[in-house]
Amino acid sequence: MAKKVAVVIIVMILFALLSSCKKEDDKGHLQKVGILVPETINDQVWGTKGYSGMLRIQNRFGVDVYYKEWMNSKVLTEKAVEEFSHKGVNLIFGHGSEYAEDFNQIASKFPNIHFVSFNGNAKCKNTTSLKFEGYAMGFFGGMTAAHETKTKKIAVLATYKWQPEIKGFVDGATYENPDVQVFKQYVGNWDDTDQALHLLDGLIDKGADVVYPAGDRYSVPVIQKLKEKGLYAIGYVSDQSDLGKYTVLTSTVQHVDKLYEVAAARFAEGKLPPGNLYFDFQDGVITMGKWSPVVDKPFRDRLNRDIAIYTKTGKLPSKSDKGGI
Repeated sequence: MAKKVAVVIIVMILFALLSSCKKEDDKGHLQKVGILVPETINDQVWGTKGYSGMLRIQNRFGVDVYYKEWMNSKVLTEKAVEEFSHKGVNLIFGHGSEYAEDFNQIASKFPNIHFVSFNGNAKCKNTTSLKFEGYAMGFFGGMTAAHETKTKKIAVLATYKWQPEIKGFVDGATYENPDVQVFKQYVGNWDDTDQALHLLDGLIDKGADVVYPAGDRYSVPVIQKLKEKGLYAIGYVSDQSDLGKYTVLTSTVQHVDKLYEVAAARFAEGKLPPGNLYFDFQDGVITMGKWSPVVDKPFRDRLNRDIAIYTKTGKLPSKSDKGGI
């Protein structure tokens, strides 16, 4: 019996050693990783996704990871980068578009660090910006909203006009139902919950019964208020069905955590290029979330087919598919 136990222990030790060696091989150029977050990692949406990405990197590559919250100025950003540099970090994620320009300005001071931002414009040889192609996910969200509205009035409560998911939402809605009216409002800040709720009141007063809160922290309280009012939502960034399966019709999910792992893997292999990189359904980092039981099965099946076709061919549904012009 003792011999059997000894054999099991030896096998477990060997497995652990082999796993450790595999992680050592995988990490390649990767040493330590850091993330800067403009607000908190506990917002249940964008910040939480970023932190989850760090944990995925830590688990896959066996490297140390660090995070800094409330990094919302260039002074704080550069100070944090210096601190990370002293710790041996050589890959830093700035969790938002606001970090792109800061990284462009300080990158030359830290030639041994590669800087990654989101939805920005990377200009230096050691800066990269990752961009989600948001149009298609907005399109499918708009189709769902237009299919489910009872008032024929829906809304997108976005942060900034440049967000591609806004036009996608409008186009998807009008494709599904040309008679639907789509309202658009802009919060102006990813985390301004008070302003978002104020604008939501106006949208509800106009008769909107499905709202797409395309923002970070405010998406959760917006959905909670829609739930209280017996109205519907399209979730954003995360699968937000847990906020109310009879409220959240589906979600447009950006798998930021997976994208972090993809970027880290490319960097480890010495294959993360500078400049702007684009990702969509085809890359496995954008999906739709769980369906609400409110949404009828024929529509769910049709939309799932449309998503499969888009993932394979890059072709979205068009009026010609319905026999239109």
